[in-house]
Amino acid sequence: MDKRTAVSLVLAALVIATAVAAQRDLEEPTATVNFLVVKQDNGKPVRSAAVIMHPVNPRGKQGRGGLELKTDHDGKSSTEGIPYGKLRVQVLAQGFQTYGEDFDVNQAKMDITIKLKRPQGQYSIYEDHAGESNPKQNAPPPDKKDK
Repeated sequence: MDKRTAVSLVLAALVIATAVAAQRDLEEPTATVNFLVVKQDNGKPVRSAAVIMHPVNPRGKQGRGGLELKTDHDGKSSTEGIPYGKLRVQVLAQGFQTYGEDFDVNQAKMDITIKLKRPQGQYSIYEDHAGESNPKQNAPPPDKKDK
């Protein structure tokens, strides 16, 4: 094979690869997703919360890969290039219950507000619950940072 033929084959391969990538971009629209993470009880922002995203296939199974963001001091985080379809979002923050929900990404820009709850007290079998029709849980200790 001479040099001209080799160069022509490489150029043809590049043109085909570019066309395939452009076609894929046209077929798979992507979205910008903005997150706001706040405390449920007072609406104040939660900083440094981990926002973890995973694609979900049509059967509801979590796909491979994913993306993790951190919220800023205003409780905000944003990312671009999220493909349309189901997106599983999990939010983790110290001092709060883990949050998880599936969202349907179906528009070019989505704003998602997540309200995190404080952990609940645990029910103990070792405490006396006689006469209680509906057992109460212990309240969690107060958070010193909120004051």
